[in-house]
Amino acid sequence: MTVVAVLADPPRPGLALPRLAETSPLSESEAAELSEAMLRDTLRAVERSGGELLVNYRPDDDLPDASVDPDESAEDALRAIATDVLDDPEEARFEVQVGSNFSARAGNTITHLLREEGVQSAAVVRGDAPFLLRSTVDSAAMKLRTNEVVLGPSTDGRVYFAGFKAPIDFEGAFTAPELETLVASANDADRGVGFMQMQPTVRTGSDLATLVSSIRARWQAERVVPEHTAEFVVDAGLSVVADDARDGDLTLVRE
Repeated sequence: MTVVAVLADPPRPGLALPRLAETSPLSESEAAELSEAMLRDTLRAVERSGGELLVNYRPDDDLPDASVDPDESAEDALRAIATDVLDDPEEARFEVQVGSNFSARAGNTITHLLREEGVQSAAVVRGDAPFLLRSTVDSAAMKLRTNEVVLGPSTDGRVYFAGFKAPIDFEGAFTAPELETLVASANDADRGVGFMQMQPTVRTGSDLATLVSSIRARWQAERVVPEHTAEFVVDAGLSVVADDARDGDLTLVRE
């Protein structure tokens, strides 16, 4: 069984997807709503897979002051979401992240799981890749049987999934471009690397345009879509059009 650690912050305005609010028609509050929708889909996908769900959160004193809620801790906010969306929220583990940056936090989590808890494989995801479905998690677990590192490539050199059977040197391992940096770290540790199919992650307006187009296309084709993310796209009235003045680049519009 692969332990899948979702490294998550509470979806609050200004904290969740800050670049999205700057580069899309969405406000900070709407970006936070989308972040929560994608997180809900991620938590459900991991729970329904063959993996074990671990929610890693930053403590309140490690969050920007403006995003701290005196009435609700980061853990309580995430537990409330998990309780609402999971079939069996009691099975989900919640642990505090430890580290000064994402590479350190992800590395500490993976290393602890592999070395201290002795799990067979462990992975980290951020919750910003809504097409991470149950089948995606199970496919990654299968690949981890024959590869010591499995990466899910995404847009802009990112990864939406990073799984490990053996530790690597995680110092700076998630530095952009993440995919190349992680492979370099795996090579330095003499770890074999396998790859999954590419999936979009959502952090900017351009990413959101890709997501909206993908969701609407899959919906029209009667294919599986991430439920909560798709509901947000419809409720927000988001769609994309080709901008002829920019060589057909996709532009987000609201109905």
